[in-house]
Amino acid sequence: MPKVKSGAKRREERRELKSAGGLVFNKGIGQHILKNPLVVNSIIEKAALRPTDVVLEVGPGTGNMTVKLLEKAKKVIACELDPRLVAELHKRVQGTPLASKLQVMVGDVLKTELPFFDTCVANLPYQISSPFVFKLLLHRPFFSNDNSCPSTPPNDTEWNLPEGTACGPGGVCLRYTNTDTYRCAVLMFQREFALRLVAKPGDKLYCRLSINTQLLARVDHLMKVGKNNFRPPPKVESSVVRIEPKNPPPPINFQEWDGLVRITFVRKNKTLSAAFKSSAVQQLLEKNYRIHCSVHNIIIPEDFSIADKIQQILTSTGFSDKRARTMDIDDFIRLLHGFNAEGIHFS
Repeated sequence: MPKVKSGAKRREERRELKSAGGLVFNKGIGQHILKNPLVVNSIIEKAALRPTDVVLEVGPGTGNMTVKLLEKAKKVIACELDPRLVAELHKRVQGTPLASKLQVMVGDVLKTELPFFDTCVANLPYQISSPFVFKLLLHRPFFSNDNSCPSTPPNDTEWNLPEGTACGPGGVCLRYTNTDTYRCAVLMFQREFALRLVAKPGDKLYCRLSINTQLLARVDHLMKVGKNNFRPPPKVESSVVRIEPKNPPPPINFQEWDGLVRITFVRKNKTLSAAFKSSAVQQLLEKNYRIHCSVHNIIIPEDFSIADKIQQILTSTGFSDKRARTMDIDDFIRLLHGFNAEGIHFS
């Protein structure tokens, strides 16, 4: 027979789901409001805000952190999905000098073009953690094809390059427009997700998320936050992480990079030699290799074997018996260069 909740327990749950204004929070879309002012102050302190900063806040909720940000920064752009909380936020600053410094964007941040900002501070809905991190990391200055370069081949993707005009791998020439990027992001995540972001080679939690994030940014774990600091409390513990984008970004085609990392981390404890024996992987790489040879007028021998080609590259680069869980960023850069130099691409 199922347990019946006591009246006192039900009343307590109802209280936890409500804010001071009587709003019922929707846990299904990650509405867990940070209620501890000490934690709020600590997060804002870690963000090291300047009086001239424009701050992007994602998921402001009822404005506990927003009000503190408005006191420190020049302007706060708050992105909120729930119209009820938008109204609550406006009501909280209405009639105060802070109201003119607040801009609210209503909608899904993942579907919204990010505005200019100096710092991002957010208590994120945990279900959007991964896509938001990569939206943030790829929120980069504008790159454009340089049509004056006669060697630019068709069908190549753009490469992130330092300021100026230069040719990346594949002969693609780009002009980097040096507009300012944001300085840092201080974000609340589920504890395990945060530990994955900062994991190092050899750690149990080291994964594709770890290496992709650390390629594009410096990541630091700042502090732990217990579940009782939220209303209603989530089922998991939380952590605050600081993400500082590398500027300029590394001169690497992220699609190529992620294609390689995705293959190697499917089974991160396998040797790379074993990981590349998958028939699906070999079919993809052979298709890409044949396109490369066609574009560059390279004749492919009749007895060509993509499996032998892959093994030859892994052996010559010294990564045949390596495992993804122990490899760092420099290892993957060398491996990617080894494949690309032989005409094998991952995107």
